[in-house]
Amino acid sequence: MNRVRGFSLMEVLAALALLSIVLLGVYSGISTAGRIVRSGDRAIERMDEIRSAQAYLRSELAQALVMPFDQTDDGDPIVFQGAADKLTFVAPMPGYLSRLGPQMQTVALVADGRNDYRLEVSLFLLPPDGSEPKALGEPQVLMRGIRKGAFSYRGTDDQNKPTDWTASWGDGRRTPSLVRLALDVDGTTVFPTLVAPLRIDPSASRNGFSLLRGSHGPVAR
Repeated sequence: MNRVRGFSLMEVLAALALLSIVLLGVYSGISTAGRIVRSGDRAIERMDEIRSAQAYLRSELAQALVMPFDQTDDGDPIVFQGAADKLTFVAPMPGYLSRLGPQMQTVALVADGRNDYRLEVSLFLLPPDGSEPKALGEPQVLMRGIRKGAFSYRGTDDQNKPTDWTASWGDGRRTPSLVRLALDVDGTTVFPTLVAPLRIDPSASRNGFSLLRGSHGPVAR
């Protein structure tokens, strides 16, 4: 009878070592592929978030109304307020929210942790009796993971010539021609600088104070 020869200890150890190397390579490949997929998913989600935020701001600013929501110390109506970290205006809302009529909207950069900010919008109902606007629910977050950012504004002068970009909008009695939003966001996705035009005539509110007062009355504060 022929004697059956088995594997030696060295052969078994060599086979195990080779198998371990193969399994390690397979695991490394699967792990790398998983990270790439997750990174791609996060990038797509971030792009969708940026696209949605920009679409919302473009749409609402394009529909901004010359409708007062406050008044100056002199009793002139305020139809637009703009600072580096927030802006306030009146516009109709899309979808079912439009049934509530035009609403005051405040879009703001708010601290969200130690070093980050979030972009959120707060909605306010404008009572027909001219009383103080009433908050409509909690602020809605448009974006998170913002390292820094700022709004800026551009309008026209008395000769209807474009002005330079400014960090704040000083004349709340009229609207700017353009609103710009620049954000530095986390991750590898870039936030394209948003430049949104307001379709209404920025000079329309200059000579419409009596009409605005007659239509809505002074806003109580």
